[in-house]
Amino acid sequence: MGLWSRKSIAVLQREAAEEGEQGLRRTLSAANLTLLGIGAIIGAGIFVLTGNAAAQYAGPAVVLSMLAAGIACGFAGLCYAEFASMIPIAGSAYTYGYATLGEFVAWIIGWDLMLEYLFGAATVAVGWSGNFVPFLKEFGITFPAAYANAPFAVDAANNFSRVPGAVFNVPAMVLVALMTWILVIGIKESARFNNVIVFLKMAIIFLVIGFGFMYVNTANWHPFIPPNAGRFGEFGWSGILRGAGVIFFAYIGFDAVSTAAQEARNPQKDMPIGILGSLFICTILYVLMALVMTGMVHYSKLNDPAPILVAVAAAGPSLAWLRYAVEVGSLLGLASVVLVMLMGQPRVFFSMARDGLLPPVFGKVHPRYKTPYITTIMTGTIAAIVAGLFPIGLLGQLVSIGTLLAFVIVCAGVWILRVRSPEIPRAFKTPLVPIVPLLGIVSCFGLMAGLPKDTWIRLIVWLALGLIVYFMYSRKHSHIGRGGTAHSMGD
Repeated sequence: MGLWSRKSIAVLQREAAEEGEQGLRRTLSAANLTLLGIGAIIGAGIFVLTGNAAAQYAGPAVVLSMLAAGIACGFAGLCYAEFASMIPIAGSAYTYGYATLGEFVAWIIGWDLMLEYLFGAATVAVGWSGNFVPFLKEFGITFPAAYANAPFAVDAANNFSRVPGAVFNVPAMVLVALMTWILVIGIKESARFNNVIVFLKMAIIFLVIGFGFMYVNTANWHPFIPPNAGRFGEFGWSGILRGAGVIFFAYIGFDAVSTAAQEARNPQKDMPIGILGSLFICTILYVLMALVMTGMVHYSKLNDPAPILVAVAAAGPSLAWLRYAVEVGSLLGLASVVLVMLMGQPRVFFSMARDGLLPPVFGKVHPRYKTPYITTIMTGTIAAIVAGLFPIGLLGQLVSIGTLLAFVIVCAGVWILRVRSPEIPRAFKTPLVPIVPLLGIVSCFGLMAGLPKDTWIRLIVWLALGLIVYFMYSRKHSHIGRGGTAHSMGD
């Protein structure tokens, strides 16, 4: 059928309805899905990036950066919601690409999603380790530095170097292993674990926002948009734009909800609620937290690995009791992000194996737990090794560019399918097509353009490796075209 053959929407919908020995178990409610999204989004962004973006780029106007990044993600979120309700099957952007742009693009996006989910889990695990080791030190426990740092480092010019004495980042590896085990024993159990973590970290965030507003000094908000320092991206309106690009990483995760579509009880109704609901809630929390932090302390003091603690300390002894709560909230927040990222990747592999693009072992479901256990263990193993070896800066850039590319393809897919197949029933419709998809494409490409050249080079190399795998294995084993499961792009 060729590189551009597409998978039939009817077949995808039939696969989505499958239950039994080879199907995934439908146990997730709209609340579960929303909390999964919140669990994936609220992590490094609210606990780390908000302060950094305020101090280096936007000042108090980091609030506007938050809104800009949230709106850009909102365009993509609306497109994800339409696809997830129409094609409620594991696979997310990979499956959507297969239905609209053909097998070749589907493979590219499936391979690309590893940069978001697998490398994303490793990235956040490294961030978790960076918070966990100092937390232990407060209780007199010193973790050996050789086993708490990656052996490789990347400087500002993106040059690799060896870190003397460093062996592995063991805490990051242990966290990934623990989250992998939870995911293997069941999606329902994983969702319950995530729900508990989300409620705890949201309670802590509400405490910071609620008590923090009592100690806000409005003088810290003036000037709200600090004057530009003479260079693009350093305050002024260009700083707000640069801040939005940095903060984008804080929103990554809402799309992971779509990978659990085949485990949702009522996906046509619940998937849009989970995707858009989690994005909306987190945007509000991000804005409120940014207002509190920049109001409690001057923005110039927030360039710290733990900016919330800096803000809390500025309030004096009266809020000292919040310190440990914030530290625990940060650890819980980052752990739940790792859980949801590790949940997303195996379900993409599951769909690719079902289509023949990966070996059948990738599509195996545990007979008791009804989870894709082989790919979950494999994903966790690779993520643990990556987290143990590489620094957060390098991983974070790869995650951002991979995610943005996925968003671009999903936005384009919604527009193309509206033109080609307007008659297909859609439980949720993206409004203002083609304006919303176009805005999503433009805004995501704009954020991609702001990433370093070396990050683009690594993306191209990664995709080139994917093409080798595709032409050597996947294209020869593809199931597309058998039994009327696909049609050509000309149809």
